[in-house]
Amino acid sequence: MDRRAFLAATTAATQLSVSAQPPFENPVGTKGKGKPKLGTQHISDDPTLKILSGLGVHNICSALPSKAMDASWSVEGLTKLRERVESHGIRLEMVPLPLSSAYITRAEYPDIMMGRSPGRDKAIDEICQMIQNCAKAGIPAVKYNMSILGVVRTEATKGRGGATLSTFKYAGAKQDPPLTEAGPVPADVYWERITYFLNKVIPVANESKVRMACHPHDPGMPPGKGWRGVETVLGSVEGLKKFVGIQASPYHGLNFCQGTVSEMLVNPGKEIYDVIRWFGSRGKIFNVHFRNIKGGFLDFKEVMPDEGDVDMIKAARTYKEVGYSGMLMPDHVPKIEGDTNGRQAFAFAFGYIRAVLQLLDREA
Repeated sequence: MDRRAFLAATTAATQLSVSAQPPFENPVGTKGKGKPKLGTQHISDDPTLKILSGLGVHNICSALPSKAMDASWSVEGLTKLRERVESHGIRLEMVPLPLSSAYITRAEYPDIMMGRSPGRDKAIDEICQMIQNCAKAGIPAVKYNMSILGVVRTEATKGRGGATLSTFKYAGAKQDPPLTEAGPVPADVYWERITYFLNKVIPVANESKVRMACHPHDPGMPPGKGWRGVETVLGSVEGLKKFVGIQASPYHGLNFCQGTVSEMLVNPGKEIYDVIRWFGSRGKIFNVHFRNIKGGFLDFKEVMPDEGDVDMIKAARTYKEVGYSGMLMPDHVPKIEGDTNGRQAFAFAFGYIRAVLQLLDREA
């Protein structure tokens, strides 16, 4: 079926009434009573939204509204975005802030992670305004990164059917040049910059009642060594525990990338479930990137959800166990020859997650 026919076939599904759906729920519920839902983070044009709705994806994080404070981040601009998404029968649960996982020279607001004043104060003021505008526009959550390195990978490898797998192998990897443009960033310096940001932003999130979901550093690096002079302090479970404790707030938590957290573990197939329990039972999981890997700390490959080392059904049961009712979304799908922009790989992941959630419903 070509793309035009596919879109025509999904038109009927887009008529789902948003008003008939339940109101926004806090993703933190009663222990054992969680009801995770299928979600995604995708570009938010109308053709894509029609396809997503037809695939049964009715909860999303949109694409980045804009890389800087402009009309797209106004209350009017964000309201129009939400209403357009809702016209397809999809709830806009979250938007990304312009604090992406890009390498520091491509960062939207580099002064924040570079610790450069007064530039970082101006940048943080704009981030705070974006959060306040999200609240006024009816958007309950935002996701963001505290990144200098971006997503670090080494040479790709081949997987099932010849698919190209995003891969990281620390041993023997060339760290060239030895320092990033940020220079040496030891752990204490990195923590100072993160804490400075949180101390200014989380009170605004509290007042606005907007959840702030931070993505871990991807991947974790050896303690005391890091990568190119940067200590990835949010690249370990202990680091993430410290992070969520910096501000005591129900609006301060994680965009819990299960793949990235698995990359921190020596044996993710055994360890990840207790990590989910620790953060989930404390109400610190606001969103989940539901992806799988083969391998573990410092040596892994990103694979389809059904073929990795983590039991994804057991993981989903664990989210339900801790009361999580937010989105489970695909992330970092393998590249398959002929699959433009990973659309088919994402469709596979959507179907997989939908089936897992149906299983959980039947078990209930």
